[in-house]
Order: sequence, then structure tokens, then C-alpha cells
Amino acid sequence: MKFLVSKNSAPAPLLRQLMIAVTAALLLYLLLDVVLHGYLIGLSPQAAAQTLFGNEEAFVEPILFESLLLQVHIDLFMALVSLLILVAIYLRMTQKEKVRTGVLHSLFMAALGAPLLLIVAYFGGSFWLYGWVGAFFIWHLLGLFVGTAALKRLFAS
Repeated sequence: MKFLVSKNSAPAPLLRQLMIAVTAALLLYLLLDVVLHGYLIGLSPQAAAQTLFGNEEAFVEPILFESLLLQVHIDLFMALVSLLILVAIYLRMTQKEKVRTGVLHSLFMAALGAPLLLIVAYFGGSFWLYGWVGAFFIWHLLGLFVGTAALKRLFAS
């Protein structure tokens, strides 16, 4: 419990190892989430538009709204859970207040905005898919940055 007050993980090596393992698992999740979305939806606006709206010439059916809603629900839940854990570790391991605030605000906004932009694109047109792709990559890259920074501090302590 001393770590919760002092932010010093040196007296608790088991807690340090646990935080390293959890952070590494979250980094693996972020990488595999990109692979999953590349397979299910596509990582370019054109591929995502073909998934959402279909393509008559290539005989590709559009995605069902229920399937899209399920995917968005899963994305929101997993983003919140992974961000909660990752940010809690990051806040305990870093001390630069100004950088920390900007990165974490951008991370949360992009992580929550990406699934919502996918729903907006379904109803509003393919223009919104550019925002989805941008928010999706921003949240994953910032998540990888936060996790890597936390791991660096964990290994240094």
C-alpha cells in the first residue's frame, strides 16, 4: 500500500512485475486491435466504405446495422477498460504535468470518438470515415506511446 502513497515501486517488486505484465498485455491488445479492425472493417476510408455501404460491382453486401452496433459497443467498452488501466499506471509512473495532460486528453477523446465516428459515417456518408481512420490511429498510437512510456519508467525503477 505504500506505493499508492509514494509512487515508489522499488519496495514492492511483485507489484512492479504485475504492472509490467499488465502494461505489456495492453500494448499487445492495442496492436492486435489494429489487426482485427483491418480484417473486419478496413484501415483505409475506401475499405471501410466498402464494408459499411457494400459494393454492387464486387458483390459485397453492406454490413448489418446490428453488427456495426455490436462492434461499436465492444470497441467502446474495451477502449474504456484498457484506457482506465493504462492511464492509471501511466499517471503513477510519470511526473511531467503539461505533457501528461495534453496526451491523456487527446487519448481519451480519440478513443471515444473513433467508434462514434463510425456510427456517424454509417448514417452521414463516407466523408466521416476519414475522421474515423484518423481518430482510430491517433488513439492507438497515443495508447502505444503511453504504454511504452509507462513500461520505460517501470523498468527504470
